[in-house]
Amino acid sequence: MAVPKKKTSKAKRNQRHAVWKRKAALEAEKALSLGKSVLTGRSRGFVYPTKDDEDDDEE
Repeated sequence: MAVPKKKTSKAKRNQRHAVWKRKAALEAEKALSLGKSVLTGRSRGFVYPTKDDEDDDEE
């Protein structure tokens, strides 16, 4: 026979939401940092086309 599940407490729910938001904030911070490094030209681990590379491809 089917039995209803126990209700999840507000504390558990809030904890789950906090973990999710913390992970999202960390990823957003990483993305912002990568974007800043690309704009300053100091990025080492991220490969992207530059205007010089595009000129070479057209020839």
